[in-house]
Amino acid sequence: MQRWRGYEAAPGGWGRSVVTIGVFDGVHQGHQATIGHAVARARELGVKSVVVTFDPHPAEVVRPGSHPAVLTEPARKAELIEALGVDVLCVVPFTAEFSRLPAEAFVHDILVEHLHAALVVVGDNFRFGHRAAGDVALLERLGRTFGFGVEGAPLVAEAGTVFSSTYIRSCVDAGDVRAAAAALGRPHRVEGVVVRGDQRGRELGYPTANLLTHRYAAVPADGVYAARLVRRGGDPLAAAVSIGTNPTFSGRERRVEAYALDFTGDLYGERLALDFVAHLREQRTYDAIEPLVAQIAEDVERTRRAVS
Repeated sequence: MQRWRGYEAAPGGWGRSVVTIGVFDGVHQGHQATIGHAVARARELGVKSVVVTFDPHPAEVVRPGSHPAVLTEPARKAELIEALGVDVLCVVPFTAEFSRLPAEAFVHDILVEHLHAALVVVGDNFRFGHRAAGDVALLERLGRTFGFGVEGAPLVAEAGTVFSSTYIRSCVDAGDVRAAAAALGRPHRVEGVVVRGDQRGRELGYPTANLLTHRYAAVPADGVYAARLVRRGGDPLAAAVSIGTNPTFSGRERRVEAYALDFTGDLYGERLALDFVAHLREQRTYDAIEPLVAQIAEDVERTRRAVS
């Protein structure tokens, strides 16, 4: 898959293409359906498929301070999109100037002049241009003017619930990682670098990896979870994950701490990922160390069963 920074990176002599556009945070089942449709249509037409996405999230530029929790970091999003068979990923820097681009200019500059779109595939709720003034109906009218087709990809739903990034964020925020996984089509992942913590887990017999996550990462609600710990180049490990402030020890800083089952190595400094499988329990405060250790032992066994 080719990766372009900005639509201006399209090479000279670039032929026609099938384009789909969106933030695609999470690359959930709805996104997969839209992108998959674009890829299939490109192959039918004998042209390249292009996914246009944005960085940073448009919400942060249009309404500073409103950046939503991020379901997939840029590198992970690119991997997931590439796995769908896309030919080109075009990441457009979303600036204040770009946000003021009128809908008509958005279509002319990006889709017509640079990407030479033969077909544009978008979700039913697609909006574009300054103040999101453009919709699918306008895109279709402009397509007739400039000579490209428009196909809408229906929203993906289950039991009346439409799969969307907003819905998945709400599931993660509530700690419902199973519902999030159902909408994503895979477990929700949180990535980060292992940094030194208080070493308290080691003292209790359960050394944990303290994960420093991205400031906007969609971290599940406080609680204890069963997860798979994914290392670069290594097999996934079952992990019991605690998220919260360590209330038993009067902690104040919210942390993501993972105990990797049956692992004795050193993870400090490694960048790793946690794929959340199940919510095990809420955070609790214990009056003594013994009941806490007993509870951790139970969490470990429940994790082993959940992840196996």
